[in-house]
Amino acid sequence: MDAASHDRKPSRLKAGEYCPDGRGPLDGIRVLDLSRLFAGNSLSQTLADFGAEVIKVEPHDGDTLRGWRTAGVQTNWKLYCRNKKSVAIKFRDARALELLLDMVKTADVFIESFRPGTLEKMGLAPQVLLEANPRLVVVRISGWGQEGPYSRRPGFGTLIEGMAGFASLNGFPDREPVLPPMYLADAFAGSYGATAVLIALRSIEMGGGAGQVIDVPLLDPLFHVLGPQAANYRLTGRVKPRAGSRSTNSGPRNVYLTRDGLYVSLSASTQKMAERVFCSIGRPELAADPRYATNAERVRHAAELDAIIGEFIAQRTQAENVAFFEAAEVTIGPVYDISQIVDDPHFIEREILADYPDEEMGAFPMHHVVPRLSRTPGSIRTPAPRLGEHNRQVLAEIGIDDARYQALLDSGVVVEDKDEP
Repeated sequence: MDAASHDRKPSRLKAGEYCPDGRGPLDGIRVLDLSRLFAGNSLSQTLADFGAEVIKVEPHDGDTLRGWRTAGVQTNWKLYCRNKKSVAIKFRDARALELLLDMVKTADVFIESFRPGTLEKMGLAPQVLLEANPRLVVVRISGWGQEGPYSRRPGFGTLIEGMAGFASLNGFPDREPVLPPMYLADAFAGSYGATAVLIALRSIEMGGGAGQVIDVPLLDPLFHVLGPQAANYRLTGRVKPRAGSRSTNSGPRNVYLTRDGLYVSLSASTQKMAERVFCSIGRPELAADPRYATNAERVRHAAELDAIIGEFIAQRTQAENVAFFEAAEVTIGPVYDISQIVDDPHFIEREILADYPDEEMGAFPMHHVVPRLSRTPGSIRTPAPRLGEHNRQVLAEIGIDDARYQALLDSGVVVEDKDEP
């Protein structure tokens, strides 16, 4: 069944509007994004949301992200490639690479995510790009980095999430390690990469105008956010165990089943908050119990403490628990799935999600620009582009007239797909 024909619950999300004339603090920055899949698109989305002109330079069959569909709809592409333009060229054709080098001369940032060495084989090594444009910031996204014994290995996020140590920490102690159900390594690489681009652009402003190369492996950012694992291991000789939803640093902390079959998450990471939990469930004496009197002992006896708290929570629904503990000023929240998120008044009022016009779905629920700036906010200006939608416009800016463009189109050097949904 086509996605548009499904019966849907009426949306409560606010109607978002595209702002084609919106500007941001990165207005005037031109980005050529040759990356594929998630990390590079996430990076360039941040730049685009804040005003940069991001040109997706895609192969003739399009960015692989276009093929990730739900019910026939390119939901990932629509979300992560908003505010961007598309130029589609046949990378293996020397004439296409000449066009690309001409575009490089007008760009500020160049993003690629080929396996290390591929850019060099194409004749577009960083030194070639920097010779064409000495002010260029070249971003190289890969799994393991441009150097090192594993640099030429395939770099999918799944492999990094396993090897960086995340999976070994995630899950329950009596079960196998658990990989994340989202693009975790890619997301961190995109975020760190966007920060690095802004640092490099600032360096050009302040340091004489020289560009540089940014090495953005998926491995390094994910390992970075896992914290002092190496130092802890050196100090204790022990590997941190999987603990499910408990914390090895503070307690109580877990998710608890409610009477209506849902869950709440509770965290009491300070002594006062733990004592407040005990009082709220009618067990103030627990604060004096040697098993629960200190944080270290609460962590040590987490299973027994969870049983006490869990029994109290199980008598109430999710909503009743949230209301009860919030009234007692205990740090608790509901564990939501997406069906609850789209109906939640906080998500709706802040427009964390809003419905944007979409030719396939009628309304496409889109994330807000992140982060939010008070004086120079980002904006959602345009929907994600069709393959090659901006060929003519972008190539005209490097001197390709209509006759030459038609010749390039006829020969397959550039590609348009006007009918693509």
